[in-house]
Amino acid sequence: MTDAPTTLQPLEPAADDEDEDQLRYGSLSADAWRQLRRRPLFWLCVSIIFLLIVAAIVPGLFTSIDPQLGDQRNNLQSPSAEHWFGTDLQGRDQYARVVHGARVSIVVAFVVTLSTASIAIVLGSVAGYFGGLVDAVISRITDVWFAIPTVLGGIVMLQLFEQRTIGTLCLVLIVFGWTTKLRLVRSAVVAVRNADYIDAARALGASHRRIITRHILPNALTPLVVYTAITFGVVIAAEAALTFIGVGLRKPAVSWGLIISDSRGRIQTHSYLLLFPGMILSMAVFSFILLGDLLRDAFDPRQR
Repeated sequence: MTDAPTTLQPLEPAADDEDEDQLRYGSLSADAWRQLRRRPLFWLCVSIIFLLIVAAIVPGLFTSIDPQLGDQRNNLQSPSAEHWFGTDLQGRDQYARVVHGARVSIVVAFVVTLSTASIAIVLGSVAGYFGGLVDAVISRITDVWFAIPTVLGGIVMLQLFEQRTIGTLCLVLIVFGWTTKLRLVRSAVVAVRNADYIDAARALGASHRRIITRHILPNALTPLVVYTAITFGVVIAAEAALTFIGVGLRKPAVSWGLIISDSRGRIQTHSYLLLFPGMILSMAVFSFILLGDLLRDAFDPRQR
């Protein structure tokens, strides 16, 4: 009896390295999302941040009062149904000024945070991946720059500008705000650059650019994502602090730092002038920082 010929089934092609990376990163993101959506604090932070962003983009949804319009007959009024946060010395509605002040803080936070993150990703990945002389040069420049106190450097640099606009303030905060992120990216890249799947990608002839963008960064950006969320809050506080001490934005701009600065001479007699803008500022900073902590816990299984 003759055995029936065996039919050979064609082997399915192995998954592409890129698909494997996307699956690995997708699984991590999906697992982190499952952890986050069960946390009430996550939704609280997201809700506050969402409201702040909407207020920055469309302040008219929250108030129709001109923040620069004042009436001396209504100056220094306590909070009431007509003026929720009271009025300042010029009779301007404090609630309207707080709402419109969110735009400056959010714009500065987004521009500075995304710009410093971009610098850190480019220079940090190059330094961590190539090592050697490239790493030494970038790391030493970073160390020197890191030694400059951020607040002191910002104060000195802002004094060089006659007109301090949102652009100049963003520039100063970017100049002094990229070093920590670069260190995080470099350390994360160094930790994974010699992994087996990186060696396999090199053996298959993948270019340096493809290895960095497709294989290393997706597995090394978690610390940066966490710190970036925290940086939003730090930048908001830094903008307010620089403006409060008189080296940041100037009138007629409307920002939380200027509003708080205007109230410092009347804290004892009219505490509401400081209470409400300070409370909103603290809530914004706290929300971003807490969101960063929640992201860290979600993306790092060891923190659970």
